[in-house]
Amino acid sequence: MQKISPYLWFDNQAEEAVNLYVSIFKNSKVESVVRYGEAGPGPAGAVMSATFRLEGQRFMALNGGPHFTFSPAISFFVSCETQQEVDELWSKLTADGGEEGRCGWLKDKFGVSWQIVPTVLGELMQDKDAGKSQRVMQAMLQMNKLDIERLKQAYHQ
Repeated sequence: MQKISPYLWFDNQAEEAVNLYVSIFKNSKVESVVRYGEAGPGPAGAVMSATFRLEGQRFMALNGGPHFTFSPAISFFVSCETQQEVDELWSKLTADGGEEGRCGWLKDKFGVSWQIVPTVLGELMQDKDAGKSQRVMQAMLQMNKLDIERLKQAYHQ
């Protein structure tokens, strides 16, 4: 059992968010959903909380009301092996009101922050040649969605 799990507080969109996330990431599933009964405090049948897995990582979600909102101070870092994976996740997570950010960051339509990052970026930025690493950093700073080919071009200049 995973000892620590991210716990996401939604106003009233937990079920929609969980279903979206599970549909986007492979190796993902909803494990359980707890609904309010007649005693409340939410409407009977509405989702109170849910437990789900994304790529094997356990998450929990709560419909807790409008008291708290998400902030970029917490984000989910997603390592991507290919540009196709970057493009697909970027497109799905920014759909229907999500927001693109700089350097691979985005907010989904629920306000949750994600970093969609190709694994090659770390390799390119950790090169012993500081000039190469600096060129990659400068290229990345100009991008919203990260482009592996453009990062490699900057590296090889």
